Parts: sequence; structure tokens; C-alpha cells
Amino acid sequence: MPQITYRKALNDAFVEEILRDENVIIMGEEVAEYNGAYKVTEGLWKRFGDRRIIDTPISEAAFVGLGVGAAMMGLRPVIEMMFWSFIFVAYDQLVNNAGFIRYMSGGLINIPMVVRGPANGGTNVGATHSHTPENMLANIPGLKVVCPATAYDAKGLMKTAIRDNDTVCVMENTLLYNEKWEVPEEEYTIPLGVADIKREGTDISFIAFGRAVLTCLKAAEILQQKHGINAEVLDLRSIRPLDEDSILRTVSKTHRAVVVEENKPFCGIGAQIAATIQEKAFDELDAPVLRVSALDAPAIYSPPIEKLQLPTPERVIKRALEIL
Repeated sequence: MPQITYRKALNDAFVEEILRDENVIIMGEEVAEYNGAYKVTEGLWKRFGDRRIIDTPISEAAFVGLGVGAAMMGLRPVIEMMFWSFIFVAYDQLVNNAGFIRYMSGGLINIPMVVRGPANGGTNVGATHSHTPENMLANIPGLKVVCPATAYDAKGLMKTAIRDNDTVCVMENTLLYNEKWEVPEEEYTIPLGVADIKREGTDISFIAFGRAVLTCLKAAEILQQKHGINAEVLDLRSIRPLDEDSILRTVSKTHRAVVVEENKPFCGIGAQIAATIQEKAFDELDAPVLRVSALDAPAIYSPPIEKLQLPTPERVIKRALEIL
């Protein structure tokens, strides 16, 4: 099975879906002639032309709103945010329109749109370019949110997101774009709302999504080598819909859980998961559910300090040992 980058996996997903469905279009700043700010759309404009790959003005409110209208008329737009931090300029379009039109129309109008781009800190681009708003978006009924951690998941989830009849927010990570994983050449999709065990274990469960999954895998390896502790790593992949069954199964298996995310802790995804475990699997717990998240402050510009602001394997290990 060939190894390809996270970036290439997304690009392949776009190619396959554009060829499969004439209604799929891609819009955003610099996605066409410049090949995308992160080269995720590289080569698509030359291959498919102006009608399928569309450069937009620097106005998120305009092109997200355009995407909503295009989706209402039967197209399947894929909208690139250069940073998810910029979605706040178009929050009304995403929430009140993309999120609620199907409900407000009594189910008569779908908004089959994908909004995608990087949502992460760790690249030293400052507080206004480093948001991880998956918790805010998942709070909106009508929006779906996925956070792929690997190239395999990025491709499979993106293809499913493009085919979905609701608006799906795909939260990527610039630090993952150059990472390589095995991805099959044959076509596949990954359903939304299905978590994946990235590492089997018996002693404690690490529950994570996005790049935090890789942090947990490193922490699990160190725990095994240094302490003989066998940690299970559950990758949520999808935030909404959320695979509660897989969360409850891993907790029932190991009886201890640490939730790890690069989001801020206050009202974060980890709080939702911890509440779900407490409510539905309390009798399975042998210790409190603990959390590891980004430190609760705007993204720090200083490179060495920002690295410490995000979850590290050492922080995950420390929390794990507290309940072991």
C-alpha cells in the first residue's frame, strides 16, 4: 500500500469527487492559479478549469454566503478557509444559513457544502490565526464536524463530507499536511460518526481527535516502554456526529480515561466527553476522567512557549499516571 501525505490524500479526494459528480466545485482564496495557500488544491485548476476551481476575493462572508446559495441550487461547494480563524467573519452565513436552512425550510432545502481548512496552533502565526473552533461549530444543530488525524482518514472523511447533504466542517492541521501514512489506491469512504481505535490497550483509554491522536500514540508508546502500561488510543475522527458507543466501549474495557485535545479546556470537546462518560458509564470507572488540553490562553506567539501550550506526550503521561 503506498504512503502519501495528508495533503495529497485530500487532493486525491477532490479529484475523485470532481470526476464523480459534475456538481462538485471548489472555492476559496488562492485555491486555483496559486494552487492553494498550503498546496492542497495543487494542479486542480489546470486540470479542471475556472468553472470547477474558483478563486475568490478576500471576503469570507461573501464566498461562504455564495457557497450556501450554490448549495441551495444543487451544487456541492467545497469552501477553503485559509485559516479556520477567519470563519468568524462568515459566522452568520455558516450558522444561521448553512446550519439552519434545512430546519427552517421544514426539510425542503439541503445545504450540501463542505467548509475546510487548518484549525490549529503550533505554527507561530499568532492568536488570530490559531483557533480550534470545533467545539463552537459542534454546538450548532445542523452542522457536522470532523477532525481527521491521518492521511487515510482525511481522504475517506473528505469524500463522505462532499457527498453529505448537510454542511460538514472539516478541521485540518497544517502540521499534518506533510506527514505520510498508508492510503489504499482503491476508492473508499469513511462514515461520519464512527470512531477508530488507533492502538489497542487494556489499562487506560486515551480519547482524542486530530493531531492530539498522534500525541497520545507517542505517550502510549512511552508508557509501555517505561512503565509497562498498555494504553488504548481511541480516535474520535468525527466530533458531530459523535460515536458515543465507541467511547463507552473503551471506558468499559480499561476503566480509566484521559481526554486529549488541542482545543481550550473551557467548554471544550473534552468536557462533553467527560460528561457523557460520567452519565452513561459511571459504574465502569475506577478513577476520575481527566483532561489534557491547550493551556487556557490565546495562542502564544513565542515558538518554544507555544509548543508547551499544546498537549505534549509528557503532559498526557503525567495525567495518566495520576489515575494509574
